[in-house]
Amino acid sequence: MLERLFVMKRKSFVLFALATSFVFSRVFMGALMQSHADEAKRLKVYCSNFPSYDFAKHVAGDVADVELLLKPGAESHAFEPTPEDMKNILAGDLLLCAGGENEQWIDQLALRSNLEKPIQVYRMTEMVETLDEEIVEGMDETEHEHHHHHHHHEEAEHDHEHEVDEHVWVSPKNAEVIVARIAERMAELDPSHASEFEANAKAYQKEIHALDQKFEDLVSRAKIKTLLVGDRFPLRYFVEAYGLKYYAAFPGCSTQTECSAQTLAYLVEKAKVESLPVVLHMELNEGRIAQAIADASGVKVLEFNSCHNVSREEFEAGESYVSLMERNLPVLEEALACE
Repeated sequence: MLERLFVMKRKSFVLFALATSFVFSRVFMGALMQSHADEAKRLKVYCSNFPSYDFAKHVAGDVADVELLLKPGAESHAFEPTPEDMKNILAGDLLLCAGGENEQWIDQLALRSNLEKPIQVYRMTEMVETLDEEIVEGMDETEHEHHHHHHHHEEAEHDHEHEVDEHVWVSPKNAEVIVARIAERMAELDPSHASEFEANAKAYQKEIHALDQKFEDLVSRAKIKTLLVGDRFPLRYFVEAYGLKYYAAFPGCSTQTECSAQTLAYLVEKAKVESLPVVLHMELNEGRIAQAIADASGVKVLEFNSCHNVSREEFEAGESYVSLMERNLPVLEEALACE
């Protein structure tokens, strides 16, 4: 009798275990299938430069996928997508880019996109008010003499073809707006996560706004209001935002690495006459022109980070637009001789 009762209980236990296992497996498989479905539905955003990547990454949080096309350490103005990049972009949901003259490959890519699913391109130059790239007095304009709007500090101007300055992100004031615009576009493409995109954008805007206030405070204490740059000058939106003037070797998108003797002499003279304590060069640049100016005038060479791109080490360390721009605070404090 006891043996029979034991057998019955054992059968009941086995049946219960099998039933429980079945239920759990159904739940697990359901969760796994849902996970794959969610992954398949995740918004996929590709970015052509580091600022657009950083802004989109902060907006996306953990509910969308963001990928940087530009390899860390590479020259952003010379970027050309690989065939694999092209394939991924066409399969993705959104392409974020700067919007400059160097991105003509995007128009060619758009022609290849499926008419039923045209490629979605959003340019940072479409998100804020833009300025024309300019050539100021003293700049080496060898490669630009027929293509740009000239502007001299003495107010002498000549009409040339206007070209939009694409470096809109270097102004934190613009960066705040760009983050909001990216969140809006991502919400349009993925309404189910609109609230997350908005919340993430507001959190990052708060960080960028704090950065902007630090620059405002720094400039308010400046004895000097002019930057000397022995390099190309992608900082026009930055100086406009904070009321600064500048002298530079080349315009923002120049590919030149050696300037004329006249330009070098002009910048050296400005360093001496205006008692400018620092000459700047941009990130991922050896700074040879800046060093030549320093050798001839006795000024100090410092790096200003315009956030075009990051090194492999910086990328792996998780550097952001805000962290890179914060590096510029002590640099500017010295360059502007702040009290």
